[in-house]
Amino acid sequence: MRDTSFLRRSQPVVALVLVVVSIGIPLWLVLVTAAKSQGEALNPDLSLPSEWHLLENLGQVWTQGEVLWASLGSLLVVVPSVVGVLLFGSMAAWILARRATRLNAVLYALAISGIVLPPAVVTVVLLLRQLGLAGTAVGMIGVYMGIYMSTVIFFVTGFVRTIPDSLEEAAQLDGASPLKVFWLVVLPLLRPVLATATILVCLYVWNDVFYAFFVIGGRLDTLPLNLFRVASAGLYLNNWHLIFAYVILMSLPLVVVFAVAQRKIISGITSGAVK
Repeated sequence: MRDTSFLRRSQPVVALVLVVVSIGIPLWLVLVTAAKSQGEALNPDLSLPSEWHLLENLGQVWTQGEVLWASLGSLLVVVPSVVGVLLFGSMAAWILARRATRLNAVLYALAISGIVLPPAVVTVVLLLRQLGLAGTAVGMIGVYMGIYMSTVIFFVTGFVRTIPDSLEEAAQLDGASPLKVFWLVVLPLLRPVLATATILVCLYVWNDVFYAFFVIGGRLDTLPLNLFRVASAGLYLNNWHLIFAYVILMSLPLVVVFAVAQRKIISGITSGAVK
């Protein structure tokens, strides 16, 4: 009994230590390195800078690294991708959750298989070339929507099953069409799980460099592609203080969005994915 009680009391401590080791130490390394001078940052470590240059380094990256234009490029891809995948994914999840047939069960299994099955990059690039969408923002948006549609369907389907059917039936008795039922009744109730899906998809798309490199091919500057380009240039070569300062600027929008939506994120995970 004493051993079991000790294990229960020690679990929060162990979890906190694991979080500090896996997340806190890398974040601290990024912060202190971004605040150092060029000489101190040649060999990044966890030590404090002798003199803080964080604001100076952030300002230099903002002006010389073309962060503003890269941010606009990222927004041009991220916003339509997230809105599109949430809208169409939630519609598909609603149908799959409400119509319990064998065919829909098979379709649901195929839809969420994209979570574990990697997309064929070469095939996707060749298809986009045949469609004339290679190297365009539209092609990149379509790729992101196809890749992360499985994530949205997985989360939303479980959440829709917790919504009482009587709400939709009441709207149908009032003469609402299926589209109005979804838009006016179902979609507002999906806010917690959609907040969760929004953060996950934004995180994937905002930080993606692999698919953007092969699909866009440098024709549109996003933040990860721009970071790769400037980190390889002479100005940023081995200048870890500037590279880590760029990482901080690139991460700030996601940190703000997560801080605002964290309550709905937790609610969406517990109510949708678990059930």
